[in-house]
Amino acid sequence: MKNLYIAEKPSVAREFAKALKVNGGKHDGYIEDENSIVTWCVGHLVTMSYPEVYDPALAKWSMNTIPFIPEQFRYEVIGNASKQFQIVKGLLNREDVGCIYVCTDSGREGEYIYRLVDRMAEVDANKTKKRVWIDSQTEEEILRGVREAKDLSEYDNLCAAAYSRAKEDYLMGINFSRVLTLKYGYAVRNYLNENRPGAISVGRVMTCVLGMVVQRERSIREFVKTPFYRIMAKVQAEDETFDAEWRAVEGSRYYQSPKLYKENGFKNREDAEALIREMKDPAPYEMKVEKIEKKVEKKNPPMLYNLADLQNDCSRLFKISPDETLKIVQELYEKKLVTYPRTDARVLSTAVSKEIHKNIGGLRNYQALAGYAAHILEEGSYKGIAKTKYVNDKQITDHYAIIPTGQGFSALNSVSQTAQGVYEIIARRFLSVFYPPAEYQKASLTLERKGEHFFASFKVLYKQGFLEVAGNAFNSARKKGEDEEEEKFSPGLIKYIAGLKKGSSVEAQDFEIREGETKPPSRYTSGTLVIAMEKAGSDIEEEELRDYMKGSGIGTSATRAEIIKKLINIQYMALNKKTQVVTPTLKGEMIYDIVYYSINALLQPKLTASWEKGLGQVERGEITEEHYMKILEDFVVKKTELVKGLQNQYAFTPLFDKSAAYYKKGRGK
Repeated sequence: MKNLYIAEKPSVAREFAKALKVNGGKHDGYIEDENSIVTWCVGHLVTMSYPEVYDPALAKWSMNTIPFIPEQFRYEVIGNASKQFQIVKGLLNREDVGCIYVCTDSGREGEYIYRLVDRMAEVDANKTKKRVWIDSQTEEEILRGVREAKDLSEYDNLCAAAYSRAKEDYLMGINFSRVLTLKYGYAVRNYLNENRPGAISVGRVMTCVLGMVVQRERSIREFVKTPFYRIMAKVQAEDETFDAEWRAVEGSRYYQSPKLYKENGFKNREDAEALIREMKDPAPYEMKVEKIEKKVEKKNPPMLYNLADLQNDCSRLFKISPDETLKIVQELYEKKLVTYPRTDARVLSTAVSKEIHKNIGGLRNYQALAGYAAHILEEGSYKGIAKTKYVNDKQITDHYAIIPTGQGFSALNSVSQTAQGVYEIIARRFLSVFYPPAEYQKASLTLERKGEHFFASFKVLYKQGFLEVAGNAFNSARKKGEDEEEEKFSPGLIKYIAGLKKGSSVEAQDFEIREGETKPPSRYTSGTLVIAMEKAGSDIEEEELRDYMKGSGIGTSATRAEIIKKLINIQYMALNKKTQVVTPTLKGEMIYDIVYYSINALLQPKLTASWEKGLGQVERGEITEEHYMKILEDFVVKKTELVKGLQNQYAFTPLFDKSAAYYKKGRGK
């Protein structure tokens, strides 16, 4: 009997064939020798059927046929994939195939891809089926995955979650898009002067993300700048000066005064000027050192990359979208350069930590970081990694953090310059955790004059630690950070500060006003939007609910990039490719208003995140798929019927006008 290995795509199948030494002839859609067969899907081969497959009458959208909730969901082979499906079906059902190894991507979507094929191909239930779960495509990892493959049935809960997610997106998409289009589609088309009808597209995740972007944009519009006036003392320090800032701390005559904007600034310039006049009387402007603190501060290396963090950094450093980042890191994964990309974990597993020297050792062949990798091995700093925060089995669900494999360097020159840059920051982040913390000398001064207090702080890097390896060729693209600002203090000034004692005197040269103003919230970039999606639910006020939502978010590491891409493609959002700033379009704001006054729940991050939480519960076997689907179906029916009963479709013009005023071309554009 032969073993059959089925991968998600041809390139992955070839790697399996190579690792397993399946050297037989290449056939149309598979590779076979005397012991084994390797075949592949081409992504999805099977999909859910549209309503008209159930009943041709459902092709016409009508209020009378929604909500549409099938008793039994139907599936069909995707048209352009039918040839490969027939090949795979034939192989799965061959009499000489004794064991099927499922080698699709190790995650919810990969599981779904195979299970749909298995179902549609009507594979004999008595055949042995094993699930291969791997974290990279190196030969070593592939062989381990095959060797340790578990019975496919152990992943039935994951399969149930995958089916539930697909049904959820289907039911919400079909019913909510149809009911909103039928109710409000004409109003949107008429306002925008669109010639042909277009559907109002909504979904469990995408509409919530649209809501986040629209709400942020409106917060920026509504923001009113508030000026405030800070007071600074320019203090003499031998041949140099430094600034000390006034604060209305306890003991100040202005403590908790209504004249203040926070504790370090006045609302009115006149009040600031009055205090300065007082500070300048009499001259010279002597100030007493009331308190001095000196300490060493350590800064630890950041956590390892998960996909969201990597997408955020790539958006900032390389100005590429989350979708582009995922494509690049997927390519690096398939070329054996990095581990599995669709991960939410920022840590390593205990098992991986025991073999991590292999990854580090491999990086000695990576010229840019060879010296750092060699140093780590020589020092043996990797040996204690299992006892650090960078290793935590409890924080890993399917896969550990994205790290370099230490292999595949022959392929690195074949990828784009951007992809090489992405690989570099992954490798630098990885090696950083084996270096000591950066250390800073810190000093803080509290100065007193006439009962008022001024504060100054100094922070200088004196041991680079991990910063030595964390710095990269793209620093010019980074935001100006604190580490850059710290270098402005000279060694002479630091020495002077260190020599001061409590009770000693210093002299201010002058006092001055520094005007500031409050700033509006920043627009999302493609990267910060991914992070916001990941952290949705973390800002919930109720402690119990916040704890419940911990670890959930909007979408998953595998889907967030695609959701943002879809919103841009359907022109509900716009992406500035140079800056990666994301803004809503006029149409996007109109859809937001419609959803707000019809199915408001779709805009609530905590509710959307709770659906994702529910899928996680199905995956872990905490609730059944049936239980989840019952809640889902009740929600869809309730909200669809509610919209059908609304009579507000002619009341949106004032809201549309309000949004249109912010778009240069206004209506019809």
